[in-house]
Amino acid sequence: MTPATISLTLSTTLADQMQDRVDAVRRFNRLYTRRIGVLEEGYLKSPFSLAEVRVLYELAYCPGTTASELARALELDPGYLSRILRKFHERGLLERLRSERDGRETHLSLTPVGLQTFSPLEEGARQQIGALLGQLPQPRQERLVKAMTVIERLLEEPSSRLDFQLRTEPAPGDFGWVVQRHGALYAQEYGWDLTFEALVASIVAKFVDHYDPQRERVWIAERDGERLGCVFLVKQSRRVAKLRLFLVEPEARGLGIGRRMVAELIAFGRASGYHTIRLWTQSILLAARHIYADFGFKLIAEEPNQAFGANLISETWELRL
Repeated sequence: MTPATISLTLSTTLADQMQDRVDAVRRFNRLYTRRIGVLEEGYLKSPFSLAEVRVLYELAYCPGTTASELARALELDPGYLSRILRKFHERGLLERLRSERDGRETHLSLTPVGLQTFSPLEEGARQQIGALLGQLPQPRQERLVKAMTVIERLLEEPSSRLDFQLRTEPAPGDFGWVVQRHGALYAQEYGWDLTFEALVASIVAKFVDHYDPQRERVWIAERDGERLGCVFLVKQSRRVAKLRLFLVEPEARGLGIGRRMVAELIAFGRASGYHTIRLWTQSILLAARHIYADFGFKLIAEEPNQAFGANLISETWELRL
């Protein structure tokens, strides 16, 4: 197969994958819009469209906003929004107040009639979603809300920072997640086979069976209940500890989570009386190696290694405390 053929095959495969994703999103949109009734002529059997109800919502909860602020918040065409606001004003729902600071600005709020009009719509929306959730048992309700939180987060504007917390008290499911995510992620990114997941499972099992809370610790990074990363410090001897099972989820990389976990691990190792922290890694794990080097770890040994279904170069790194 020529390079041109390989390139064409890869391009075709990527295009097919993108089309599958587009179809999946459209399928979800059709399901959700049908279930919440936005396809009806009037939202919640009212004389208002979904867009008009969203404008009412913003006006009710953000009184004094301006038309330009509304357009940005809802990503509505200014001309379309202007027609909606004119309609509200003609019905006595909207109050316009010229800004005392800047005469070019007009602050918008709902009139008492507008608030009375909006109130049953808000209550109806709550009852509708409550009824939708009520059809599901509690575990499925929780799964649904978590899935929606993930969708919301993925569609947010990219952020240069990420709010997260580090837990050092393992919770039910943490260790299973560590094994599952190592197995799945390394297979996806490096093509490693099931022997790697088996190795991780054995490390976790040994950690649980011989856990010494005074000299060993696990850090789990999470946000809103979603696990984002982990790292373990385990005892090798009285003077030597090992850094193990360092992982950061792809969507959380580059935001400081890995560095924060390693910094916490080193501080704990030093406070616990260790003289050395040692780790074993592979040369292809470039991001992790960069973090180790930045914290002062030194590469002390390397050797070719055929493991996890791949030809690798294994490395041993050490940090003197």
